[in-house]
Amino acid sequence: MQMTPAETETTFIEVGKDAARRRIAMKILRTQKPSDRPALVWLGGYRSDMTGTKAIEVERLARDRATDCIRFDYSGHGASGGAFKDGTISRWLEESLAVVEHAAPRQRLILIGSSMGGWIALRLIQELRLRGLSERIAGLVLIAPAPDFTAELIEPNLTEIEQRSLAERGYFEEPSEYSPEPNIYTRALIEDGRDNRVLVGTITTGCPVHILQGMRDPDVPYTHALKLMEHLPADDVVMTLIRDGDHRLSREEDIAKMKQAIGNMLPLA
Repeated sequence: MQMTPAETETTFIEVGKDAARRRIAMKILRTQKPSDRPALVWLGGYRSDMTGTKAIEVERLARDRATDCIRFDYSGHGASGGAFKDGTISRWLEESLAVVEHAAPRQRLILIGSSMGGWIALRLIQELRLRGLSERIAGLVLIAPAPDFTAELIEPNLTEIEQRSLAERGYFEEPSEYSPEPNIYTRALIEDGRDNRVLVGTITTGCPVHILQGMRDPDVPYTHALKLMEHLPADDVVMTLIRDGDHRLSREEDIAKMKQAIGNMLPLA
């Protein structure tokens, strides 16, 4: 794989008010010349940050295709402020909207959502459509998308010990395959997740959608991606099932598929 491009400067915005105020870190790549091409917006997964392999490769693609790129960390993630335990889908969605409004107030957008970021992307589109801004979305690329994962994948599989921990402590922990620190799921996250469900009716994005899903994903089964596709009947949806793909989809061949999917949504020079 190529060398990492020169580091993009980190900037910050403040989101929220009073006790809920938090500092959100962003890396915004601007083209040297003004462009009417859609900006690429990276929406990371649960406990991921904007310095991961896929996020960096999205920026590299933006450089190659002379378009803008927006990466950022949700509160409680990476370089952003705020406590992780305070995180909810609503809170992270608020930050995503604030970043887009700050960094690309008039540009069209291609959203790239990984895992939980796929859920955030779908909710972001819903919010923009409610504001009469549906034309802002030029494309949507979802990588191992996990919409409604709290209600669909966590709640049905809670053990008695985890249920007791949620009731008594307000959270439970489980080992992580990707970090020595355990994953933490709070009661607030789960309850808020119910209010942000998208797999409850027809989802209309109004843009081309490409879903990349590994069939050996231990965290989000590929049947979940198939279920999501059923809720997108009005959109032009392409799904790529990667037979030996895991949840991260960060191998060189996976990255190539991601960049091709994004590139297909960018106009030619």
